[in-house]
Amino acid sequence: MPTPTPIHLAALDIAHHTLIVFPDEIDLSNAAALQAEARAVADLHADGGRDFIVDLTGTRFLDSQGVRLLLDLRRYLADRYGSSLRVSARQTGVASRVLALTQLRRDVPVHDNLLEALLAREP
Repeated sequence: MPTPTPIHLAALDIAHHTLIVFPDEIDLSNAAALQAEARAVADLHADGGRDFIVDLTGTRFLDSQGVRLLLDLRRYLADRYGSSLRVSARQTGVASRVLALTQLRRDVPVHDNLLEALLAREP
């Protein structure tokens, strides 16, 4: 049995946002580690109501654990820092379809690309 690859999320600060790039697969095998890593990134980068963008444009597989992870991260950011969460996911990608089917879009804004997510304004 292969050893699981350690989880390290890439994070980049861009124009008062923190971009968190998620891996190509998010499922039961890595969701808990990703959640811990995403919270650690938030704790490191949150300041003055900074908004966060999760980049799923390279994500080829996303199951219900990934959706739960995004909802948890949204609550964590709002409750702890007053920050919002947006998602960037290719319109024709698997992640975007899963987010639509699970109705996550009601709670988290989902944009077709990173530029759109960066330029979006919260209602």
